[in-house]
Amino acid sequence: NLYQKQSLKESHSHIDEFILLGFTNFSIKLQLFLFILFVLIYIFTLLGNFTIVSVTTLDSLLHTPMYYFLRNLSFLEICYITVTLPKLLHTFVAMRKTISFYGCCMQMYCFFTLGVTECFLLSVMAYDRYAAICNPLRYFSVMSKTTCLKLAAVSWIAGNLISLGQTASIFSLPFCGPNVINHFFCDIPPVLKLACTDVSANEISVSVNAFLVLPLPFSLVIYSYGRIIAAILRISTNTGRKKVFSTCASHFVSVTLFFGTGAFTYVRVKTSDKPDNDKLLSLLYSVVTPLLNPIIYGLRNQEVKGGIRKLLYRKTGSNKL
Repeated sequence: NLYQKQSLKESHSHIDEFILLGFTNFSIKLQLFLFILFVLIYIFTLLGNFTIVSVTTLDSLLHTPMYYFLRNLSFLEICYITVTLPKLLHTFVAMRKTISFYGCCMQMYCFFTLGVTECFLLSVMAYDRYAAICNPLRYFSVMSKTTCLKLAAVSWIAGNLISLGQTASIFSLPFCGPNVINHFFCDIPPVLKLACTDVSANEISVSVNAFLVLPLPFSLVIYSYGRIIAAILRISTNTGRKKVFSTCASHFVSVTLFFGTGAFTYVRVKTSDKPDNDKLLSLLYSVVTPLLNPIIYGLRNQEVKGGIRKLLYRKTGSNKL
């Protein structure tokens, strides 16, 4: 028995890399189109989020709680899309579409750290808007600088701790082959599918964590926006109602897209019989959301656009001098 256990342990340890299929089952023309499309999305996402981080940092008028959280979100989105998209682009052009065992582990850890952090951060941002709209006179006392720092810190720490525990439990499983991940990054469902042991306990753990991480923050979002809508309906002018409702509606669409696709993926855990559908679903929260957030939260915002114009004016003015 001891010899068999040792032999089993050695057989498990020989896998030191995984193969990421990505979208390589598509035609060459479609892969080329997707490669160009994803390169453009990546560039636009980086530029949009870097712009928001720069403007909200350099413009003193934007040193408010709302823009502090927006700066955190934009920085998070830069990291979030960088964890997955470069590796996806690599699968389109490389002959060896591999990722090391520890690289896969690190990618999963970083991806879920950022994903869980975003769940909490979006709920904090919704609460911030609730405090600003429903309690404007007490807003700056409720959302003090210390409170904002604590809320952001708790979001990041919770994301790290939850992701660390989940990733450690998955990569402590034995992987003895095959090593082909039918996905474009090391996501939990397709990685669990490759484990050489019963993973039912891990699937339950993932579902429980997803249930705690997704519905609870989303419930706070729902509550906050419910109170905001009630406050909007009490605004006397149609112009004021339309302005606030337009902003909140676009925020809510983005939040619902992120939470909805995440919940559908991780509460059910098991990979479906149509992996291409799973990959397309993953694109919504890993690529589309980081693309939309700088547009919805920042570039449609008049104060952010005003900050961009001021920075451009200073730049062109200094060049003339």
